[in-house]
Amino acid sequence: MTRRFKRTVSTAIFTFIALAHCLISCGGAKTENEPQIDEVAPVEEEKVVVMKYDLPIEEFDVTYDTIKPKQTIADLLYGLGFNANQIHKLTQCPDSIFNVRKIRPGQACALLCDKDSAATPRYFIYEESPKSYITFDIANDYKAERKRKPVEWRESEVAGTVRSSLWFAMEENNASPLIAVEMSHIFGWSVDFFGIQKGDEFRVIYAQEYVEDTPLNNYRILAASFKASGNLVYAIPFTQAGEELFYNSDGNSLEGAFLKAPLDYYRISSKFSNSRYHPVLKRTRAHHGVDYAAPKGTPVYAIGSGKVVKKAYQANGAGYYLKIRHNATYTTSYMHLSDYAKGLKEGDYVKQKQVIGYVGSTGLSTGPHLDFRVYENGKPINPLTIKSQPKMPISAENKDSFAVVRDSLVNRLTGIPMATTIASNDSIN
Repeated sequence: MTRRFKRTVSTAIFTFIALAHCLISCGGAKTENEPQIDEVAPVEEEKVVVMKYDLPIEEFDVTYDTIKPKQTIADLLYGLGFNANQIHKLTQCPDSIFNVRKIRPGQACALLCDKDSAATPRYFIYEESPKSYITFDIANDYKAERKRKPVEWRESEVAGTVRSSLWFAMEENNASPLIAVEMSHIFGWSVDFFGIQKGDEFRVIYAQEYVEDTPLNNYRILAASFKASGNLVYAIPFTQAGEELFYNSDGNSLEGAFLKAPLDYYRISSKFSNSRYHPVLKRTRAHHGVDYAAPKGTPVYAIGSGKVVKKAYQANGAGYYLKIRHNATYTTSYMHLSDYAKGLKEGDYVKQKQVIGYVGSTGLSTGPHLDFRVYENGKPINPLTIKSQPKMPISAENKDSFAVVRDSLVNRLTGIPMATTIASNDSIN
């Protein structure tokens, strides 16, 4: 082997060893354009803590129960393993927090115990309402504390056409009929809900209250429109002078001096007439009022603020009745009541929509209803035609701001699709 050949072989071996060492130390050769990949350390998944009753509920063994009919709190606690001394301590909290005499069947409760061999009781929970509960800290001498569950309001929309009543129209469009009641409160000064017709239309933006994803029967109307007999009325909320009211598209308040009716709508069973056949007396005579058929106990409102000038009983006529003087011109009468609002007496001043009594069938009556009458300067007038002046309209300095709110809500209301269309103007009364 020549010297030159040996030198060539030695050089190749040296070059190979150097290259191998570089590959091992550098982690392998990479081209200039090959992307560099950084190693990422694995991320531990964060544990989600489930909270209920403001406690990490999964850290406890939980026993749920409900109050049974005629069951006392002592009966319930005995069933959960409490002894007499423990029950005595738990029930010693102030009545302002927990009144053991006011527990109600169907109310939920829970016992939270440690997850150990002793299963030591730690908390007792009593749910007094869908939105509030009482926590008894057993380890802290049964200290009681009232807490509230987090609530949220979720927006929804509904639109429809009246077939038989606004109540059923809501049900037909998968909305709660209670929204119809809320609408009657808002439009009560401008729309006669006892005289709505087939084909009348409504559109509503509303919010419903939720607690822990459970819907409650609490609703707030955010904006609405009602088209009755071709007359379209909007209800647009706006706050001025610290008071939020609903206004029509012209900026006039929907609230007026008098409500259209003295109770949430049911059915008009008899209208104002100078000649009506009386079902009890079996003869024709004037009926200077409007009869609203409604279940016994239905709340009756004052249609306007005023002073109670008469509270009496008339055996062969009005039964239990009230008279309210609203001003120098108008007086109203509410007859056949089953009872009066608690504590109400002659001389009291009542506010508009304050409950003053309850529907009944006292006096000369064939069934539960309210006979409602209006007197103008001492003479009876048709309650369905009484005119009511609105409250203060949108002020000049607020007109531009109101216009922005109005236009936005009107556009949104108009965009709610109408589910049903009925071309009919027949009265549904």
